[in-house]
Amino acid sequence: MKKKILSVLLATAMVAALIVGCGSSDASQEAAVSEGDATAAEGGQSAGAAKDMTFVIVPKCVHAWFDEVNKGAQLQADALSEQLGVTVTIDYRAPQNADVAEQNSTLEQAAATKPDGIALDPVDYEGSKAVIEEIQSQGIPVVLFDAPSPEGSGLTSVGNDFSEQATIAADKLAELIGEEGKVAVMQGFPSAPNHAERYQAHLDALAKYPNIEVIDGGIDNDNIEEAQSQAAAVLAANPDLKGYLNCDACGSGVAAAIEEAGKQGEVTFVAMDNLIEILDYIPSTISATSSTLPQMQGQYAVLMMYQASLGLDIPQGIDTGIAVIDESNIEEWKAIVGGN
Repeated sequence: MKKKILSVLLATAMVAALIVGCGSSDASQEAAVSEGDATAAEGGQSAGAAKDMTFVIVPKCVHAWFDEVNKGAQLQADALSEQLGVTVTIDYRAPQNADVAEQNSTLEQAAATKPDGIALDPVDYEGSKAVIEEIQSQGIPVVLFDAPSPEGSGLTSVGNDFSEQATIAADKLAELIGEEGKVAVMQGFPSAPNHAERYQAHLDALAKYPNIEVIDGGIDNDNIEEAQSQAAAVLAANPDLKGYLNCDACGSGVAAAIEEAGKQGEVTFVAMDNLIEILDYIPSTISATSSTLPQMQGQYAVLMMYQASLGLDIPQGIDTGIAVIDESNIEEWKAIVGGN
């Protein structure tokens, strides 16, 4: 399994080399770039004058998870550059805060540079819809990552099944606490589509267990420091808390709060995602994590923008899969994420 995951995370020099495989089951693809598509893409380049390209990545905010997306995007840009004999540049523009107005301003500034495509993780799709449509009207392809494709938008989405990811985490937590006790669920950025979908899926999954009491676990707004302070308050107010869930990649903040409260072994925490600062808490404070694959999302986002820039049809959905990481495979995942 390690070889399969590494081959995906490290990318290949071939435009079409898209490999599936991770976690508890193989990552499924709603669509993949076939070798035929790659040939057509190369033909599209060679038919006219090959040109340098720039693709913009606009995440929700400054965050280590998005840095991993950027790494994947850079890897794919390098592969495309080598394959096509042109310079493919990634223009990574991270708003300082997860704020729709700030993100819209970033999008407008990016569009003014006339890039060959923009990949966006929306803070609030409805709040950015008009800006996205204006960018598309300029002939600039827009692709979403780490977010579902809004109904009727026609936008390609690179990510995973967020409800499934949260359900896996909630069911794992229920199993670990014997399907009973008080569980706190922390929200991420409430208007973010992926965070909202995970939060609702957490609640729906926990509703299956009549002896589990769900309480408000706070709102971290996709900020690790806020996650820590919010979790600290919840832990202080609920000395009988048995479990914790969250909705984004801020689990290191929750884990730090659990440690500071001396609740290791008393509060079971199942987190999200595979940042090294999250993995470092497994198994001492975090029992498991239900993880997306951010580098792969960056790679696929660039591939989709590239194909769209050539006028080729691209699929509506690319599912990059979910990995479940716990004590049984933590060392393998630390080696993968750490690049060792």
